[in-house]
Amino acid sequence: MNFSGKYQLQSQENFEPFMKAMGLPEDLIQKGKDIKGVSEIVHEGKKIKLTLTYGSKVIHNEFTLGEECELETMTGEKVKATVKMEGDNKMVTTFKGIKSVTELNGDTITNTMTLGDIVYKRVSKRI
Repeated sequence: MNFSGKYQLQSQENFEPFMKAMGLPEDLIQKGKDIKGVSEIVHEGKKIKLTLTYGSKVIHNEFTLGEECELETMTGEKVKATVKMEGDNKMVTTFKGIKSVTELNGDTITNTMTLGDIVYKRVSKRI
């Protein structure tokens, strides 16, 4: 399955507790909680280019599935990680104790990030 497309955030659960646990300052959490961010994905073979836009903040990540890469997190930190496909519609990675699962179903992408007992879920629709 190909993840290419532009997706806009529709809903999210546990944004504030998750961002606090990641160490994001309270003022940035309050600024970011209501932004309907846009994710743009270019998926060509095993190569993925991901651009996340939240207001004035833009995060660019590029990686090859199954190979170690450097990813920028929402806090701006750079981490080493390996993104793998599970089945044909799910990308999974783990970094700094956070498990991230991104699943594509039709025109909906669901990203679930788990840190300890906090589960942060974002649902985005293709635009």
